[in-house]
Amino acid sequence: MEPILLTTETGKSKRLDAFLAESVEGVSRAAAAKLIESGAVLVDGKPAAKSCRLTGTETVELTLPEPEPIDAVPQDIPLDVVYEDADVIVVNKPSGLVVHPAPGHPDGTLVNALLHHCALSLSGVGGALRPGIVHRIDRDTSGLIIAAKNDAAHQGLAAQLKDHTLARTYECVVVGNPREDSGTVDAPIARDPRDRKRMAVVAGGRSAVTHWEVVARYAGYAHLRCRLETGRTHQIRVHMAYIGHPILGDTVYGAKKPVSGLTGQCLHASGLRFIHPRTQEAVELTCPLPEEFTALLARLRAQ
Repeated sequence: MEPILLTTETGKSKRLDAFLAESVEGVSRAAAAKLIESGAVLVDGKPAAKSCRLTGTETVELTLPEPEPIDAVPQDIPLDVVYEDADVIVVNKPSGLVVHPAPGHPDGTLVNALLHHCALSLSGVGGALRPGIVHRIDRDTSGLIIAAKNDAAHQGLAAQLKDHTLARTYECVVVGNPREDSGTVDAPIARDPRDRKRMAVVAGGRSAVTHWEVVARYAGYAHLRCRLETGRTHQIRVHMAYIGHPILGDTVYGAKKPVSGLTGQCLHASGLRFIHPRTQEAVELTCPLPEEFTALLARLRAQ
């Protein structure tokens, strides 16, 4: 594969492995360390240790390994395709559908459905179990998710995730009514030190910024629209709980009891805007709220 060139202005004083994990979508710190040790990373043209501290003036060259053979199998699972061309496909994912195979979910995922729909034509950047996947949304979150059909499209979209030109808008119902009509949560997120299965606001975690505004207020609840400036795991769910307004139906960060009529948390990825990686034209997409979301809003209005 073609090397990825990175400048290190944002990596001053950071370790090389940490910088790579923050800068390259889909590369964890452990994976970055293995790439460095294998000689796939050069700093100003020379090999460097994973613990190398950057000055902010270097050029880092990363050569990712050739993609592994795709292990996930195609399955004929219906898809709600919102946009598709030779390079990208955008799907309105239903709540309850897992994005990619993982322990406990070996098949029946969005990836299996995409492999069937796209006749195996998906990028290999994400690896054997995540072909085409540029970003993820939780199993119990519905809405728009984009996948790449080739490596060039994948790398272009991943770069937009990093520089925030790929914009994602979500709608949710939260418990309680925020005092203000809009606001921003700027709080770093990392694994919860008390429970590694959860995320939490943690000092020293990865930067996370969520902008929100109130769409409507109800007795004891509020309908919010959120715009992600960053894309950390469970970001909106963690940030809403952090400000005292957990998402209705979120049994991980809110009340433990499920809500009748909801598959999971009341969170929907309603909008997506990106620059097409081939044409460089802006693409803006929306999708309606799912039926269970609108039914919930009707019940709240009737209270």
